[in-house]
Amino acid sequence: MGRASRAAHPPARHPTTHEAPTSFPAATQPSGVCGRNGGRQGSVVICDVPPQPLDDDERSLLSPQFAVVMLASFAYFTAMGALLPTVPRFVEHELGGGGFQVGIGVGAFAVSAAILRPWVGRIGDTRGRRVLAVCGTAVVAVSILAYSLATSLWLLVLARLLTGAGEAAVFVGVATAAQDLAPDHRRGEAASYFSVALYGGLAVGPPVGEALVTHGYHLLWLVLSGCAALACVASFWIPKGKTVETVADRPFLQPDALGPGVILMLGLIPFTAFASFVPLYASDIGLGSVGAVFGVYAGLVLIIRIVGARLPDRLGWQRGSTLALCGVTVGILLVALWGSIASIWVAAIALGLGMSLMYPSLFTAVMGAAPEEERSHAVGTFSVSFDLSQGFGATFIGVVISLTSGNKRAGFAAAGALAFGGLVVQYLLRDRIGQRRRPALTPVEIPQDAPSTAA
Repeated sequence: MGRASRAAHPPARHPTTHEAPTSFPAATQPSGVCGRNGGRQGSVVICDVPPQPLDDDERSLLSPQFAVVMLASFAYFTAMGALLPTVPRFVEHELGGGGFQVGIGVGAFAVSAAILRPWVGRIGDTRGRRVLAVCGTAVVAVSILAYSLATSLWLLVLARLLTGAGEAAVFVGVATAAQDLAPDHRRGEAASYFSVALYGGLAVGPPVGEALVTHGYHLLWLVLSGCAALACVASFWIPKGKTVETVADRPFLQPDALGPGVILMLGLIPFTAFASFVPLYASDIGLGSVGAVFGVYAGLVLIIRIVGARLPDRLGWQRGSTLALCGVTVGILLVALWGSIASIWVAAIALGLGMSLMYPSLFTAVMGAAPEEERSHAVGTFSVSFDLSQGFGATFIGVVISLTSGNKRAGFAAAGALAFGGLVVQYLLRDRIGQRRRPALTPVEIPQDAPSTAA
């Protein structure tokens, strides 16, 4: 062999005791790089190995399992969204009710839902999320069909109580399943994506409801029951999630969810007032249909939740919640003080901006503080706020309207005052919310100066 050939292919050199080997240790060798001769060769070879899995920051949350959760949620909340403008009109036009009766009819389901949510949360921790979603959507489908039999307010209230029982299970099941599929530092993003299905249903639902009600309430209840049944079928493919064999003694309400829950309840009351009484108020001022108004509101929420899915994680729960409470307070007070068709449209935009951040921000605080084995219990406690905002909120606003001789703008002003109270509560509890009160379970650490038990 010639000199040029020997220069091009130098003989292999073995490292001496004074030379460090140039190969990568097994634990630090980069992906796709393999050493030769037991790792002591200076050169490397690029091997045909599969790529390393993406880390939690690179992996998309929108997996097939997450898509199933969103599909079931969208079908279910489409039905619930269609009930928002139609149940008040059903009570007023078909059952002859006034402001107080509308509040009772709209908020009746919140009573059973509020009572059952913490209890079904425990079932979710022991039996899994799937059983909650499947059974809950089935109950809702049956209960909406029962609206066809409601010839008086008390019959409607009974059916709405059954709807509340199903709602308690559905929301805890799907909301917890969405959190199960996300790493800890992306809880807000998961809540944002999940709420896209929620508010997507609320965006589609009201126009669908108003379109169907022109053909009669019986057809309306039949179609909405079908939407809930579709959600029931899709729920069979929802992941079961992590479960525990037994549940230790717990308080009825999960402590880490109480503070955020109170703030959420007060912050949701403006939307409850808007959804329950704006359809009636709009008729008084010459706006025949509010389906487009609800569409603008929910569409804005969807855009912010999709484009800014990580905003709750980046802003932090406190800043996100503050912006949200300010938005909903300003929005509902615009209707109370301005009182025109234009004010309804502007309020829909302000409410959309606020509601897009409220639930994900506060939900992140709950999930960051609650132990993993109490996740469904925490979701159940936190979601009681939805029921109280409609049960207490709708009833309270209805009473205010009745006491002011049917002045719906007075009810909107009362809702704005309660939302401002949410800002006060948040300021008072700012150092307690989002802090884990009980340490997570970790392996026992042995002090360095402890005697060794090795032989």
